[in-house]
Amino acid sequence: MSATPETPTPATAPKEGRAAMRRTRKIGTVVSDKMEKTVVVEVTRLVKNARYGRYQKRSARFFADDRVNECKVGDVVEIEETRPLSAKKRWRVKSVVTRSRREA
Repeated sequence: MSATPETPTPATAPKEGRAAMRRTRKIGTVVSDKMEKTVVVEVTRLVKNARYGRYQKRSARFFADDRVNECKVGDVVEIEETRPLSAKKRWRVKSVVTRSRREA
């Protein structure tokens, strides 16, 4: 046995900083903007049925942080996973992809 410390290889070296963490991003539609600095975003996806092979729509709602209150109902937005901001809020609005037609 040797007393020299083993040097970590790039694969076993610990990752440093925020760059190591990949944040999940989703695109969805704003369904509620009634709260201050928070919007509810509904993300819809297609799931294939195992038995029949048909596709079904599945949707999930996420509470997202909107600090500047720029999002309105009907906007398509991109949300990004973040640290817990409140009891239910774990997402942040990254950008507005398309504005709703109600605004025009």
